[in-house]
Amino acid sequence: MKATLQSSPKRKSEKLPDVVDQQTRSRMMSGIRGVNTKPELVIRKALHRQGFRFRLHAHDVPGRPDLLLPKYRAAIFVHGCFWHGHDCSLFRVPGTRTEFWQAKIDRNRNRDAEVAVQLADQGWRQLSIWECAFRGPGQIGLDETIARTVQWIRSDFTSLEIRSETL
Repeated sequence: MKATLQSSPKRKSEKLPDVVDQQTRSRMMSGIRGVNTKPELVIRKALHRQGFRFRLHAHDVPGRPDLLLPKYRAAIFVHGCFWHGHDCSLFRVPGTRTEFWQAKIDRNRNRDAEVAVQLADQGWRQLSIWECAFRGPGQIGLDETIARTVQWIRSDFTSLEIRSETL
């Protein structure tokens, strides 16, 4: 089905009209997942093959970590570089509706910081795996990402970020 170029009703916060109709935009946005994303599934499958068992999206833990390993008091988040405003080559603020997107990404960053404090207060260790660690330029690759993850899980370190080699 081909999208027609039609402007959406003008809103005060909108500077440029949308390039697709409202129905197409709605369908596109509904395809974006917050849980069970491809990067998350890749990490889950690899850790499961390593023998780790975990809870998914635990509602009783701050931030609902993507993976929770109670045995190790470890919470793992698999972050998309765009949605969490990572300082890597995979992140770029969109050219349209810039103020909207910047505010949304800033809210996500602030929430991530609040969750980190809450997790630490409750005695949870936290690992953030960034999408750029195994995708895009400077990636360290999935094998290295998993090796670092396993090493961290078995360690006593309270927090770690796994990311690409380049900024």
